[in-house]
Amino acid sequence: MITPFTPDDKIDWAGLEALIEWYIANSSEALFAACQSSEMRFLSLDERVELSRFTAEKVAGRIPVVASGHVSDGLDDQITELSAIAKTGVDGVILVSNRLATATEGASTVRATLDALLSALPTDMPLGMYECPAPYRRLLSDDEIDFCAQTGRFVLLKDVSCDLEVVTRRAEITKGTPFLICNANAAIAYPAMTVSGGGFCGVMNNFHPDLYRWLQDHGHKHADLAAELDVFLALSAMCEPMGYPKLAKFFHQRLGTFAHVDSRAVPYDIHEKFWALDAVLDRISQGAEIFRTRIQALPDCSIIP
Repeated sequence: MITPFTPDDKIDWAGLEALIEWYIANSSEALFAACQSSEMRFLSLDERVELSRFTAEKVAGRIPVVASGHVSDGLDDQITELSAIAKTGVDGVILVSNRLATATEGASTVRATLDALLSALPTDMPLGMYECPAPYRRLLSDDEIDFCAQTGRFVLLKDVSCDLEVVTRRAEITKGTPFLICNANAAIAYPAMTVSGGGFCGVMNNFHPDLYRWLQDHGHKHADLAAELDVFLALSAMCEPMGYPKLAKFFHQRLGTFAHVDSRAVPYDIHEKFWALDAVLDRISQGAEIFRTRIQALPDCSIIP
């Protein structure tokens, strides 16, 4: 989820509520609040908590809501923030892998931090892990994946390996456990779905989550169309370096979801830096509509809206 802000740098709660309804209306299977796309490293703890609580309240059980907000360096601060998120009514709390150890620390530190966090968090709260790429990407080792799976407490990995071979191996490691591997990279979205059984949890769900959902649920029945859609989705995702998440906010401003595009993570004018930005968004929207029309024409069409 992205976080809309007002021009005076407050969370735009009315805009966020409209965005939540857009996600649900466009076939999102679950929501991830207080994440990297939400600009969590630029939110105060109070804002991360309120963002998570608000999302859970407005969704009201229609789909699962998970949240992170796991940004601190010190272990005590991490326990404080994750414990606070766990009390917001969300369905799961997501740990961030690069918070478990610094870039120069190894597996023993990761395990020690994990043990401490698992001891501190409610045992009945489902957990997830997110290989967030900022401030640095820390990919979990196979042993760490297996450890998380065998605890029985982890239900989701937001996989940022961006490597189909790694996703496939991880899916094999976690087979028979609740730990679901969910790829975040659009370039391997469709094949990753087929090998992991998970959906897609990447940033382009802010543009066309319904198309990813159709690919997940129905792509196997329409191989040729699924292959074409897979290519379109991968190429569309190449816009991410053009000022995301502000890019997604411009997209939603154009849709009328909310009014403002303010971003703490991307304070500069992305139109000035990235030329023909509106033309790129136009083409993405046009391409998505072409595929929606083709899907709607199928005899077993199951796409929303």
